[in-house]
Amino acid sequence: MRNDTGDGTRVNASERTRWVCERAREMGFDLCGVALVEGLEDLGHFPEWLARGYAGEMNYLRDDRRADPRVVLDGARSLIVVALNYNSPPPYSTKIPTGRENEPARGWISRYAWGDDYHEVLKENLDALAAEMRQKFSEPFDVRVYVDTGPIIERVAAKYAGLGWLAKNTCLINQQLGSWLFLGVIITTLALEPTLAAGAAPPPDLCGSCTRCLDACPTDAFPEPYVLDARRCISYLTIELRGTIPQELRAGMGNAVIGCDICQDVCPWNRKAPVTNIPPFQPRLLAPQASVTNKPEECAEPSLFAPALEWLASLTQQEFSATFRKSAVKRAKWRGLVRNACVALGNSHIARDSEEYVRVVRMLEELAADQDAILAEHARWALDRLKAPRSNSAAGRACN
Repeated sequence: MRNDTGDGTRVNASERTRWVCERAREMGFDLCGVALVEGLEDLGHFPEWLARGYAGEMNYLRDDRRADPRVVLDGARSLIVVALNYNSPPPYSTKIPTGRENEPARGWISRYAWGDDYHEVLKENLDALAAEMRQKFSEPFDVRVYVDTGPIIERVAAKYAGLGWLAKNTCLINQQLGSWLFLGVIITTLALEPTLAAGAAPPPDLCGSCTRCLDACPTDAFPEPYVLDARRCISYLTIELRGTIPQELRAGMGNAVIGCDICQDVCPWNRKAPVTNIPPFQPRLLAPQASVTNKPEECAEPSLFAPALEWLASLTQQEFSATFRKSAVKRAKWRGLVRNACVALGNSHIARDSEEYVRVVRMLEELAADQDAILAEHARWALDRLKAPRSNSAAGRACN
């Protein structure tokens, strides 16, 4: 099928795009756009980013297909990109009061991981959209669906589908919705009209002179605007890194245990970002049977919003598997979560005259004697921090 106006193909492609985008919104997606598989100029920077070593141990990013979607699927023509808002109502990490009396030391799980695994939520809906496309369009075509699961850089595809611009913190920002967006892609051989007219530029970069995201990063993960050194990013350190967290970065991690939201929390475009009440993205409430058993009552935790660090560090492998079933947290694995909780406890400045301090020190001492060398080392680091002499000013800066 030729893609010219002589045989009506372009008109049909335009009608298809309109139907796909309308159906995607009817299915609950907040945004939908289409980009062609060629002409994604931002992908040209990716090999240099890899060459700088900024991907760390994420070897899956070295898949050559990421530099050219055309080799992902034979005959691929179009990328359908959808976005779904996950900005649930609880406050941003930067708005949580710290050091409150009689409050346990609390960790931060990134907003995206509070509820059900977004990979599964989005993929189920994208699979349904792909199935409806097959019913709607009679000619044969192939599709593949990805939600952070394949060799497609979704945020680049989203930019060229007209959904937003790539910000200085490398996130996609939509002028109306902000940056709290899950992205998913359908790559297809079906001829579709791109959302942006021929020759039209993607949405303009509206970051301006603002550098709030860069300035707020506690581990200095941005060597320059629009460039992320993942090796220093708290999200990478708490989720992707399997081994020892570099000691020079641990203090900057604060109370983060899964991911980090700071560079988005401080972004002016998120000040008025709409809130979603979609049930799968609300902080998971823990059922009684999933609660920690045979532990002090203080270890019980009702939800994944700012959970108690003592509870997280005390989880067994079995409790971890039950608690985080169908949750994005499971990517960090049990060992990673307990390791991260040790670091956060070392940053917490728990009051030494509290019962919590006694319990936490005892728990960390047990972990410090664990046969797992990585857990033992992080527990010893946390103990050294908790037992170190404190100034009055440091004692007041609790990470609770």
